[in-house]
Amino acid sequence: MLTQKLYERNAYLKEFDAMVLSCEEGKTGFAVVLDQSAFYPEGGGQPCDLGTLGDVRVLDVHARDGVIVHTVEAPLSGRVHGVIDWDRRFDLMQQHSGEHLISGTAHRLYGVENVGFHMGAELITIDFDKVLSMEELAVVEAEVNAAIWANLETRISYFDNEAACGVDYRSKKAIEGQLRLVEFPGVDVCACCGTHVARTGEIGLVKLLSVVKFHQGVRIELVCGRRAYEYLSAVTAQNRKISGLLSAKPLETAKAVERTLAELNQVKQEKALWEGHCFAALADALRGAGDVLLFEENLSPDSVRRLCVELMAVCGGRCGVFSGTDETGYAYALGQEDGDLRALVKDMNTALNGRGGGKPNFAQGRAEAKRAEIEAYWNRV
Repeated sequence: MLTQKLYERNAYLKEFDAMVLSCEEGKTGFAVVLDQSAFYPEGGGQPCDLGTLGDVRVLDVHARDGVIVHTVEAPLSGRVHGVIDWDRRFDLMQQHSGEHLISGTAHRLYGVENVGFHMGAELITIDFDKVLSMEELAVVEAEVNAAIWANLETRISYFDNEAACGVDYRSKKAIEGQLRLVEFPGVDVCACCGTHVARTGEIGLVKLLSVVKFHQGVRIELVCGRRAYEYLSAVTAQNRKISGLLSAKPLETAKAVERTLAELNQVKQEKALWEGHCFAALADALRGAGDVLLFEENLSPDSVRRLCVELMAVCGGRCGVFSGTDETGYAYALGQEDGDLRALVKDMNTALNGRGGGKPNFAQGRAEAKRAEIEAYWNRV
């Protein structure tokens, strides 16, 4: 017996009563089949509904040959009362409806096809079969939000088969049997079994977050409804902090960051020039000293490398430069002009809990050891 799908006729049904037709114990819980259900099973890119059946938690819902199977925590029998997790359901309705508007508008304006759709816990991804620029996607986003604010009515239509439809609609595959079309007038018509808002105004807002090249087209990330509100609220909070730190107005933080980065780059260049003079002087003082081990404070890995290069060119032996602390570990560089340090580097990494490598005569990495342990090792080799 097929399960009567209450969610198809009324996506806003939050509670219902049903008769348990079967209950079988499985690996992850008890598989329960009802004569009717308002729980949407996972499918079409939309996650399943959650909630309770007779005060027993519903863990998963999926469809099998027209039968809806509810995986629950405990066995059920007789007549049960079902309650949908409405916050989750409405969120999924907002996301799925927003996806339809984006896909339909992109198809209408630029002829692209939706070839992949995933509704995650935080955002939605849509894969299009052609490349769309950020400028084109901005047009899509603007038109979709205009359609949301127009508060269009969502229309659901049923047809016995595809031939009886006579309507141009989007679909990833040919439909066999009954056809269910979800229409947002003037924006999109799509074959879909999912749950949707009654009017586009309930979506509230759609925001595109990113676009990357994907196969022959692009993959976009977006959020709708409450997720868009929460995302933009978090972005605003972050920007408020940046605004305060940089003493810039909220809409001028990007320019302030650009100025700060330019100043930082100038400081880095001046620091590198100053370090270069210091490194050259230190190398000159150790000219011909043979094997050299140095510990220097507050050097970046690149500065450690540069100092080691200066030393190995003049010391006439094996040189090692380390910078860090006993608590955080040490960045290192080892070098020997015309030498082969591969065996030494491998042994040192083992002895000092290190990692790194490089050329036969030069290696760079990090050692999670104390200074005394590094010095003791260096004296042994």
